[in-house]
Amino acid sequence: MGPRNLFLTNSPESSNDCEDNPTRNRGFSKRGDNDLDPDECMQRTGGLFGSRRPVLSGTGNGDTSQSRSGSGSERDSWKSEAEGGESSDTQGPKVTYIPPPPPEDEDSIFAHYQTGINFDKYDTILVEVSGHDAPPAILTFEEANLCQTLNNNIAKAGYTKLTPVQKYSIPIILAGRDLMACAQTGSGKTAAFLLPILAHMMRDGITASRFKELQEPECIIVAPTRELVNQIYLEARKFSFGTCVRAVVIYGGTQLGHSIRQIVQGCNILCATPGRLMDIIGKEKIGLKQIKYLVLDEADRMLDMGFGPEMKKLISCPGMPSKEQRQTLMFSATFPEEIQRLAAEFLKSNYLFVAVGQVGGACRDVQQTVLQVGQFSKREKLVEILRNIGDERTMVFVETKKKADFIATFLCQEKISTTSIHGDREQREREQALGDFRFGKCPVLVATSVAARGLDIENVQHVINFDLPSTIDEYVHRIGRTGRCGNTGRAISFFDLESDNHLAQPLVKVLTDAQQDVPAWLEEIAFSTYIPGFSGSTRGNVFASVDTRKGKSTLNTAGFSSSQAPNPLDDESWD
Repeated sequence: MGPRNLFLTNSPESSNDCEDNPTRNRGFSKRGDNDLDPDECMQRTGGLFGSRRPVLSGTGNGDTSQSRSGSGSERDSWKSEAEGGESSDTQGPKVTYIPPPPPEDEDSIFAHYQTGINFDKYDTILVEVSGHDAPPAILTFEEANLCQTLNNNIAKAGYTKLTPVQKYSIPIILAGRDLMACAQTGSGKTAAFLLPILAHMMRDGITASRFKELQEPECIIVAPTRELVNQIYLEARKFSFGTCVRAVVIYGGTQLGHSIRQIVQGCNILCATPGRLMDIIGKEKIGLKQIKYLVLDEADRMLDMGFGPEMKKLISCPGMPSKEQRQTLMFSATFPEEIQRLAAEFLKSNYLFVAVGQVGGACRDVQQTVLQVGQFSKREKLVEILRNIGDERTMVFVETKKKADFIATFLCQEKISTTSIHGDREQREREQALGDFRFGKCPVLVATSVAARGLDIENVQHVINFDLPSTIDEYVHRIGRTGRCGNTGRAISFFDLESDNHLAQPLVKVLTDAQQDVPAWLEEIAFSTYIPGFSGSTRGNVFASVDTRKGKSTLNTAGFSSSQAPNPLDDESWD
């Protein structure tokens, strides 16, 4: 059983796939070059489903085209439908896909995870809060003083214990503070921002806006992929059940008219991908004057060169309240130093930074193994591992879209039921692939990093890095697909001596911090590729990222850490 409509090709026009890029020995580009963002990528090269299509440089599908050069040094300009007209009429087929509506029965709305055997260990995780006058953490949902309807929905959703990121983020958001939260993937970040936002909306009341031509939501939540914004929407719908708050989700690859119809029925919380959001704003279907909350999920991705310009354009849109007049919240598994600098443009100067220990790569719920496997031995090793695994749900990460299809087809030929997801698959095909994977029809999913960002799929027991990513932060995000909600998982990475040596030192650090076995050969490579200035020790290793504003911090007796930071420079600019 193989991926649907999957045919191999050696089309020379597939230049979008950086396997054709001569700038690296392996032909793989750095993160961000290899796979156009699933939300934004509308370029359909001829290689995927047997038919050639022209490039959609506008947004007939409602998302922006973000073609990048092979080196990643340049970025094609983007233009929304509102600016460039219905470009799909002249440059490509009009998108007519309308996604099926989510189930409306209460049991489906409140379907939830079984928490894993290690869920109770969350109580011992170290948390660090940076910034002035942080409100104290809460220990139970009751302490949050939420309204009865929200408490009922929390109970029906199966939430009984707060996770560390929720203990700290909920009171911070309820206090009206801006927040940058760095927490392990799968640790409850979505509920951490939705619950306090909904609590405020229920307390303050919302504008009745059903069937108004111009909708003015109070909250916009932006995330990099269609699958992730849909997950956030389903959570918002769950927690707002039985209230007058209406959540809406919009994303590219679907009919623009469908997105507009969803919005005009009423919109208080808008979950969106960047391209479709900017199109809807350009069509004057969304007004921004009532925005009280702006949330960036997977914020490191939202502020990098992939989406940073779109986010800057969003906060500069007419009517968008300034950062002093709105509450801005950022959540991610990693916050590299450069991303924290960029975030200053979006956040008030007194924002709080929450770092939850054992994040991502340092998560002890994920057993991490690194194998030395040469480029030409990887396929054979992959088949061997998958046959030993059997039907357990497994995600296989590769660096390029073309390779995702190639490996998926290869595995099908080896009688291993496999499907794939990446930015060049049509929206209905992506949904079909995820459905086949979720429900066990295809227990193996081959994916690119960007396509799998933030995906929350229950019982993913294994992650295999067929190709290691170019950065350790991306490694953290990848292995976070398993070991979610306290469940245990396993991550296996193929380390190629020809191309992965740059990762040896940070990889040893991640493994050591998580108390995993470090192969002697990997330690030797790490030692021989010493990077000046790279910190391999200190207490801070329990955190994937630390507040760049922070000076010294002290641990309190409860095992939590609280530190005071000087005010950052106001309105730090970045060009």
